[in-house]
Amino acid sequence: MAAKPRVKVPKSAAAGDIITLKTLISHKMESGQRKDGDGNPIPRDIINKFTCTFNGKPVFSCDMDPAVSANPYFEFKAKITEAGTFTFTWVDDAGEVTEMTKDIALK
Repeated sequence: MAAKPRVKVPKSAAAGDIITLKTLISHKMESGQRKDGDGNPIPRDIINKFTCTFNGKPVFSCDMDPAVSANPYFEFKAKITEAGTFTFTWVDDAGEVTEMTKDIALK
């Protein structure tokens, strides 16, 4: 996949706060519809699944199709009730997994 993720999570929040999480992953997201200079089809290579968990519990998940643009960006909210770890996971067509974790503390 050779994808490079970027994730923005606040370092801390008060219990009960709703925070905004932002993710961006650098990936070409080749749809499989285009052809190279010689007219050969370029194989499909997309991230097809993204998930975010907090302390092992699901927060956000989505499946992606070839129509998603390169370098997919997601922004979503989560309610914080305790300190812990967010785990962000991207899976591509080849089954390669890119994972990043970010901790958040309570104020």
